[in-house]
Amino acid sequence: MVLIIIVITSIISIIAFTNADLFYRFRFNPFLVKHSKQWHRFFTYALLHAGAMHLIINMFVLYSFGEVVIKAYTSLFGIRGYYYFALLYIGSVMMSVLPSFGKHKDDPGYNAVGASGAVSAVVFASILFVPTGRITIFPIPFGIPAFIFGILYLVYSAYMSKRGKDNIGHDAHFWGAVFGVIYTIAIKPRIFLYFIDQIKTFLNF
Repeated sequence: MVLIIIVITSIISIIAFTNADLFYRFRFNPFLVKHSKQWHRFFTYALLHAGAMHLIINMFVLYSFGEVVIKAYTSLFGIRGYYYFALLYIGSVMMSVLPSFGKHKDDPGYNAVGASGAVSAVVFASILFVPTGRITIFPIPFGIPAFIFGILYLVYSAYMSKRGKDNIGHDAHFWGAVFGVIYTIAIKPRIFLYFIDQIKTFLNF
């Protein structure tokens, strides 16, 4: 399923690189969602990317962490795990931009593209399952425990979102991550207890 998402997203993103009409019709524009009832934009924006590097990074991270979540979901739910993963991804696509919709629904100049919010949801779902695994971020030469990375990521995303001085959707990163955690715990509450136990063992509590 992860590969299917990557293939579909990559094909549409690459086509949109040279097809301005498709890019315009699919990107997230809260003003058009509200005033023209173009509700599809809550989802189609995640099929677009601002450039090749943006696409490559998102798809690489999705591939790296998506398989972890798929295996965890299927071990818990069997074949239904694929269904729950689809809901995680599609749900986070919408939920990660709802705050931006609230902020910019009357701003015709605001646009957003990219699967970063959904990818964040997948990454944070994986952190629940493997909280003490190591995540390496360039240029840091060593891996950071996943749960510590998660805390730092949320703090950084919230801070940068308040600053609002770049063109990165930090709001979507933050809320996508939050959705990934809440959704995964909601479908299997004991995952949270497992998460806490793993951290306690790691910290020797």
